[in-house]
Amino acid sequence: MLKTLTVGTCLSPAVHYMVCEVGFELQCSYDIRRILTINNEVCWQTLSENVFYKDTGQCLDFIQSVRQLGPVCQAIHTHLASLSSTEFEERFGWCFHWTDNAKLFRRAFYALKSLNGVNISLSMMKITSCLERSLGDVYLMVGKECPFLLRDLLASAELAEILSKPVMDVLKVFLGSPESLNLRNILWHGFASPDEISPKYCSTLLLLTAGLGQLLKTYLSQTQSPLKHRAYFLFNNLKDMHLFPNISEEALFAAELLIAKSKFVLPHMASFWIEAIAAFQQNRYADCIILLLPQLECSLRLVFTAVNNCPNRMLTAESAVLYTTFDEILAEQLDNESENQVPFILGEPAMEFLLDFLNHQEGPRIRDHLSHGEIQLDDFPKEIASHLLGFSLVILYKHLGHEDDFLKEMAAIFNPLNEAAGSFKSVFHPIALLQKQVIECGDSLQKWTHLPSPPEHSEQISKVEGAADPEMVLTHEAIYIMSLHTHQIKDCPVAEDLDNCLLTNRWFTIVTNLCNKHIKKLFCHRWVMEVVGVLRKVSTQLCLVSRNVIFISELRYEQWMQKALRSRQRQNYIRMLYSIKVLTPILRLFVMLVIVNLQNVHTIPQKNLVDYQKYIKYLKSILQYTENMSSCTSLEKNRWDETIEITRRILLKIRVFNENHELPQTMRDNQP
Repeated sequence: MLKTLTVGTCLSPAVHYMVCEVGFELQCSYDIRRILTINNEVCWQTLSENVFYKDTGQCLDFIQSVRQLGPVCQAIHTHLASLSSTEFEERFGWCFHWTDNAKLFRRAFYALKSLNGVNISLSMMKITSCLERSLGDVYLMVGKECPFLLRDLLASAELAEILSKPVMDVLKVFLGSPESLNLRNILWHGFASPDEISPKYCSTLLLLTAGLGQLLKTYLSQTQSPLKHRAYFLFNNLKDMHLFPNISEEALFAAELLIAKSKFVLPHMASFWIEAIAAFQQNRYADCIILLLPQLECSLRLVFTAVNNCPNRMLTAESAVLYTTFDEILAEQLDNESENQVPFILGEPAMEFLLDFLNHQEGPRIRDHLSHGEIQLDDFPKEIASHLLGFSLVILYKHLGHEDDFLKEMAAIFNPLNEAAGSFKSVFHPIALLQKQVIECGDSLQKWTHLPSPPEHSEQISKVEGAADPEMVLTHEAIYIMSLHTHQIKDCPVAEDLDNCLLTNRWFTIVTNLCNKHIKKLFCHRWVMEVVGVLRKVSTQLCLVSRNVIFISELRYEQWMQKALRSRQRQNYIRMLYSIKVLTPILRLFVMLVIVNLQNVHTIPQKNLVDYQKYIKYLKSILQYTENMSSCTSLEKNRWDETIEITRRILLKIRVFNENHELPQTMRDNQP
């Protein structure tokens, strides 16, 4: 059981000093007319005069710079606080158009007026992510590949060329370095509480963004260069994310009590959780997730430090050490190579959920896309917000004290969410994606048995020279190869006779059942992931072959019935129909080979390096075959005789490999 954190901050002493104290040490007033001209243009020279450098003249002196800029920030905040919404819009509204998200900055201004610390922190997270994205667009006006990290972007020669180095140095004081105020990172990684970030820094970021818009207007006018905005990230896989039931009104109502009682919530962070619930109820789904993600990270960091006995990692690290973030929390090992205990505490379903939504490259990677400004916030999908909030409520519930009567009271309310979380299976891990892809491929191949064909084609097929030989030989060879692998297929109750499954109507049922079997996905060996990558490519090509065959078969049938085929095309169509008949069990075999190799993928690390290299070479030969097949079966190539020949060769190679490398010795001795 977690113990409530006794300290009231997650900022280390040095970071707390920088963020909460340095900028307030000078109490002198600063004239806003030195910062803004009569035309409301930002005086960057005045700002840069308050930026200091160390003795070398190159490295920024962040402490002295924050100290000197403290009164400047206060003057900016006082000035913006004195403006009405109309005045702010008239003076600065156009200055935010360069971000392609001007309304975000208007809303940040409204948050400043509210004096609500949570909303101001939320606005700063949105400002910093939008600013990063927008500066990346500016970078691409002269650069080729935008840096992934904000600190690298701010240090780039490309941005200095457009906006000037002094301007970039001003931005560096607030963002992008662990030695600076580092406002983006301490908020997005859940280190700063609402009371620890002064509103004056939010006001300053607002004005700096407006000032950048003014500079860019001049630059674009002088260079006649267009500023193009990159497209936002789109969630194309929402249909795969229906994982949690809808959160009931009763659960949302109970959530605030859950927040107050759960040991998963740090007391000084509770207001973030409460506002996240309110945002969901108000259909502000992006706000809900922006508030939730840092708090999930913060509280999981508490779990991480407790179970791994490293309390010092609860706080922000100093500049020479990396922060403890999701990457470390969800890793298999600690930096000292000892085993991370978090997976044992959370359990496999919870780990798979977090990795699915945060880490896997083909998943939504919500935190990355949100924190780097890559998502259109107003269009954020409810489905993702609902799943992440549901998961969060489950973790809060599970960190109630077992003696707490509240736990019993809430059991009925949260049981649907608990059951969904406990049975979660990865959707976006490469193994899960391969399993799904194989089922789709099998479904496509099933359609081959229902492809249309001319009523008189059977007689003409018999005239295809040598037709009987490949059909009989290749089918028997496929069945034999399948029999070589039956010892590797475990727990398949629907398959009474796996040796002949390639020819039965139950084949697709067998494929589906085998693909739905659980395969360990956490912390896979590098060799395992390489093999899965090759198998996914094989499966992709098999799907392409099947689609080619279905498309051409339906097209040629329609042309045949309309008597639109020339004599040579008719003969080629007959060859294609024969090839489909021959290839049906063969393609089914290759689907089964993908399944067998996937089912046994975790035995691969047991191989020595030489055997592994032979094995991966063997798999790549299968990949080469499927690539050749997708080429031969394309409408442009249409080489059906060639499909039979290359199939003959690959079946021989598969047989030889399996007899020499993969079979137990007793089985090899009994081979004919």
